[in-house]
Amino acid sequence: MTLAYRATGSFAERLDPRAKLLFQTGFAFAAFAHTTPRGLAALTLLVGVVLVGADTSPRWIVREFRYVFVFLLGGPLFASLTLGPPWIAPSDAVGPALASYRVFLVLCVSAAYVRTTPVRESRAAIQWLIPGRPGQFLGMGVAFVFRFLPALQADLRAIREAMKARLGEERSLAERMEIVGSAGLNRAFSRADTFSLALRARCFAWNPTLPRLSISLRDAPVLCLVCVLIGWSFV
Repeated sequence: MTLAYRATGSFAERLDPRAKLLFQTGFAFAAFAHTTPRGLAALTLLVGVVLVGADTSPRWIVREFRYVFVFLLGGPLFASLTLGPPWIAPSDAVGPALASYRVFLVLCVSAAYVRTTPVRESRAAIQWLIPGRPGQFLGMGVAFVFRFLPALQADLRAIREAMKARLGEERSLAERMEIVGSAGLNRAFSRADTFSLALRARCFAWNPTLPRLSISLRDAPVLCLVCVLIGWSFV
């Protein structure tokens, strides 16, 4: 399973994408304004509600962002190191650890959005929020990323599985990274060429007919929560 839209009939799928984008913005503001244990604990509870409403498993999110965790965990570990005795100062890692956990919470909300929102609806929401050619350009870019990234993830997974089947795990880490990196780049360039050809074959348009968006009563709690999060950010 890749980081892409999957129809599951969850509550979040029936929400207007504009409301979900505004919620992500409000959540990010609150997360960066309240990087404290108490603030992050409150946001963790909110993330739990979001994942339940989006029918998204935290285990799936951890698996999809497992490479990002190398940096999220490495930052606090590196900050705790000192150049002299006692060599490790756990108190120095508290701030970076809270910051890393804040990023993880934001990633959870973003993953829930991607999983519950079709690409065309995301593009329509962005072009509504940012009118004119800038909105069209940004919406087109987001749509391309949402469609292209899952394909690249699938390619990298296939490369690792093929290398594992050929006893590639017996090679050194540097050799494995070189093989996966070079093969991944070749697949990416090949995908890009195919993607460009497909766009020309389908007469790609800057302003296609996008789905109509409408705010309903089910979006009201989300919009109210957005106001609360933004207000909390300034407290």
